[in-house]
Amino acid sequence: MTYNETIQYLYDSAPMFQKVGAPAYKEGMENSFLIDEHLHEPHTKYKTVHVGGTNGKGSTCHLLASVLQEAGYKTGLYTSPHLLDFRERIKVNGEMIDKDFVVRFIAENKDFFESIHPSFFELTTGMAFAYFAEQAVDVAVIEVGLGGRLDCTNVITPVLSIITNISFDHTNLLGNTLTAIAKEKAGIIKPGVPVVIGEAEGEVRDVFEGERRKVQGERFVFVGDEKLDGYERIVSPLKGFAQEKNTATVLCAINILKSLRPSPFTFHLSPFTFHPSPFTFHLSPEVVYKGFANVIKNTGLTGRWQIVQEHPKMVLDTGHNVGGMEYNVRQLQSEKYDALHIVFGMVNDKDISAVLGLLPKNAKYYFTQANLPRALDAQLLAEQAGQFGLKGEIFHRVSEAFSAAKKNAGTNDFIFVGGSTFIVAEVLEFLNKTP
Repeated sequence: MTYNETIQYLYDSAPMFQKVGAPAYKEGMENSFLIDEHLHEPHTKYKTVHVGGTNGKGSTCHLLASVLQEAGYKTGLYTSPHLLDFRERIKVNGEMIDKDFVVRFIAENKDFFESIHPSFFELTTGMAFAYFAEQAVDVAVIEVGLGGRLDCTNVITPVLSIITNISFDHTNLLGNTLTAIAKEKAGIIKPGVPVVIGEAEGEVRDVFEGERRKVQGERFVFVGDEKLDGYERIVSPLKGFAQEKNTATVLCAINILKSLRPSPFTFHLSPFTFHPSPFTFHLSPEVVYKGFANVIKNTGLTGRWQIVQEHPKMVLDTGHNVGGMEYNVRQLQSEKYDALHIVFGMVNDKDISAVLGLLPKNAKYYFTQANLPRALDAQLLAEQAGQFGLKGEIFHRVSEAFSAAKKNAGTNDFIFVGGSTFIVAEVLEFLNKTP
């Protein structure tokens, strides 16, 4: 198969959660361990950092990977979803996975995969781990796909676990209370592995305090309790209030990585074997500054309060749940403009009413829908939005909604694009094709 045929095979044979939602989700880790065993546990050949949570996982992963790259470590980065190119998910030192490897990996393992029928994410995770092993990375930063306890990335035993925060998302799969969601996210915490918790208050903190007692003796850091001195000169191209929390989380993670001492062995869960743990992390303040400053150049991160034009100012952000939208609305309130235009769409399995209730009423809306089965119909979105005093026009194509916003916006206006990763992806694709 060619590369394009291989990618189509992936989409056709293993439904992608991002496109179809819950029907693509497979509960349990049986396939994950089967794939891991079949591939000879590739993740045991390098160090890993595991990053879970509701919001900020992607930015945290990219920032940490950028710092590690600047320190000279060959760094793998596994994140999801992708915006424009499948290969965005799997990178080594900022370079996307080779097309030839994708083709070869599927060709060599196709019969095995077809015998167990993995999900798209299970298959892709195995591909990432195998690619990092072939590339002989020193360390890989691994983003949890969904939840934590039963996520297929949870076959790894990392040197550090990070949980960014807890908010309502995927409640149909993870539970409809913050404590239930926190328990699922806490499933990546393992004995013998230090932990950083980015945000946790009240009953959510109680969940993590319970986990701290279980792994007593390991460093278990709540970012809000820490004093982060020595990084006063940090400057990052990632903008928006959400990055304040992400920055603090990454700095705490860096402090723990610097404190790790080489141990003769690292314990891995499957199978029950020991593997060498050869080096510590040397991360100077200057390396940290460079990692933050060069995060976009080093990793190719897009879609996080991404400014694509100044006059009128156009911003894209992939925040799509209550927690993410709270940050976006706070940021919008701090901006100065004559008029606010919002190109907005959602998928149909989010807490739509809770998100709509946060959005500013002093904006002209361009309600739209991404080109995928999970997309919420623009007409239905507009009707629900109207109940919250949000008014605007309906467009069944994202490109048409964005074009209308551009046409209507004055030089001193502000255009915000969001509500769904897929709305942002289609606008980026449209911008790339527009001369």
